[in-house]
Amino acid sequence: MDHYIENKTYEEIAIGDSASINRTLTKSDIQIFAIMSGDVNPAHLDEEYASSDLFKKVIAHGMWGGAMISTILGTILPGPGTIYLENNLKFKGPVALGDRITFTVKAIER
Repeated sequence: MDHYIENKTYEEIAIGDSASINRTLTKSDIQIFAIMSGDVNPAHLDEEYASSDLFKKVIAHGMWGGAMISTILGTILPGPGTIYLENNLKFKGPVALGDRITFTVKAIER
């Protein structure tokens, strides 16, 4: 089976439509995100430093989660051609190495 991405038009999106992806946070994810973003905060990269920090372990960059939301918007719902203009994120807890996270986007209004 061929895999491809296809967008939904505004008219095709219904209230309640949703899309999700699952990711397990790896050390490579953190390192690549640090290089790409320039955010080299030791809370994300240095196990010794992180062990004495607020969460006592290396954690993901918060905007790594934002990037996962962007992935859904640009590839699944609505899909290609989508321009991500605004967000309001609230972090309820840290994401640590090995955590498996489900990211979901849901249409709540039109």
